[in-house]
Amino acid sequence: MLNQLRQEFEEKKAQLQKELPELRELLIQEERERHFARFDALLDAVQYGPDYLRQPAVAETVQKELHRFNGVLYDLLAYCIMPNHAHILIDTSLQLPVQFEDAELEGLNYKPLDVVMKRIKGPSAVAANRLLGRQGKFWQRESYDHFVRNEQELNNIIRYILENPVKAGFASHWEAWPFSYCKHP
Repeated sequence: MLNQLRQEFEEKKAQLQKELPELRELLIQEERERHFARFDALLDAVQYGPDYLRQPAVAETVQKELHRFNGVLYDLLAYCIMPNHAHILIDTSLQLPVQFEDAELEGLNYKPLDVVMKRIKGPSAVAANRLLGRQGKFWQRESYDHFVRNEQELNNIIRYILENPVKAGFASHWEAWPFSYCKHP
């Protein structure tokens, strides 16, 4: 189902590429937001499948890995670890000097988001599988990456992440959920 959702988004995005340039980015952004809402609702509604993160020791392992590279590869802004998925918000710009040109990126030893995510997912998967006495893929390949464009959007995303356990009925407020974090609540 997640693959189908991703494919639908890519098809819609390809259609929107034909729009006028002044409208294109706004329309793609709106479609991305609709896609994310459907993606997240699907995850929240799942009543079957692995919910390994429901186990406190496994969720704590993921928390540890999220904090491991905080301040080195990224600034960890917020996260919420749900029973069957996690939301994280990081800022990788701390790897960059204040002033730089795009052409300088290769020489900076900058770790792009896909590399950062592998550094989080790889060790957390190994540790979680060890705790669970299992082998194999722990994290699904699917993910939703989003570039934050302004402070209002940043605040909306933080609020969305933190309210996830409240919306799901796991806690009365985000601070009561042990697997949530916010750098600046």
